[in-house]
This record gives sequence, C-alpha cells and structure tokens, in this order.
Amino acid sequence: MTDTSLQALRQLLVLGYDQLKARLTQRLGSSELAGEAVQDTWLRLHHASSVGPVRNPANYLFRIALNVARDRLATDRRYLAFERIETIDLADDAAGPADAIEARSELARVERLIAELPPRQRQILVAARLDGLSRGEIARRLGVSLSTVEKELKSAHEYCLSRIVSETGR
Repeated sequence: MTDTSLQALRQLLVLGYDQLKARLTQRLGSSELAGEAVQDTWLRLHHASSVGPVRNPANYLFRIALNVARDRLATDRRYLAFERIETIDLADDAAGPADAIEARSELARVERLIAELPPRQRQILVAARLDGLSRGEIARRLGVSLSTVEKELKSAHEYCLSRIVSETGR
C-alpha cells in the first residue's frame, strides 16, 4: 500500500486503537504512556497535511506512536531533572577566610615558580597562559621559531610540575 492517504491512516488508527495501545503498552511497560502516545499520534495525523508512501500502515502508526512516547519520556526527564535541581539545598559558595588564605598561598607559590624560570621560558609561559597568545603570535613577537616556543613552553610546564610535585609530595 504505497499510496496510503491520511484518511486511511486515521481510519486504521481508529479501528486498530486497542491493538496499537496493547502493542505499545507491551513495548513501553506503561498503559498510561501508551494511551497518551496513541492520542498524540491521532493529533499528529489530524494536523498533518500529507504523508508520503507507506508500505506497512500498521507499523507506520506504531513507529509514530513509539516516537511520540519517547519524546514524552525525554521531556518528562528534563522536567524531573529541573525539579530536582530546584530542591537541592546549595551551600554558600562564597570563599571563606581560609579559602582566601589558601588561594593567596597558591598564587605566591606560582609566582615564585614562574620567577625561577629562565627569562625566555618565563616570557613564553606568561604570554601563553596569562596573556592568552597563540604559539605563533609568541614566536613572531620574540623572533623565534614555533618549535622553540613549543619546546620552551613544554620545559616551563615540566619544571613547574616537577617543583609542585616535589613540594607537595604528590
């Protein structure tokens, strides 16, 4: 049946309502969801202006209803997630005095490590990480090759990492 009309699909849905709902209930595990999906399928067919060729109208209707049910489940999950978010009691995220002291200590340690680097490595690290320049921009600014920038940046990272590891024991 390749020239199935909307009218024929609507009639098949009305006549096969119980069978479609039973098949959906078996697949979805919920009679209520299956009933809502069949109703929404009817609404989609009612508002549709045309439909292409359909070889198996019963399977076509089942597929529409199954997709409607999946859409509904996805929407319900989003709403449920939103409701859960609203019920979560969030702690005050403002930094306390201890957090501020720790942050200042970390900043001082990073500044000290950067100061220990050779001048060119320091320039490259600061340009890349703090100024946000690309490696190509750094190479042009310093008049060095891109591979030199990459090697120096890698060396700076390795040095800082090794010092942090040796200081913290991690």
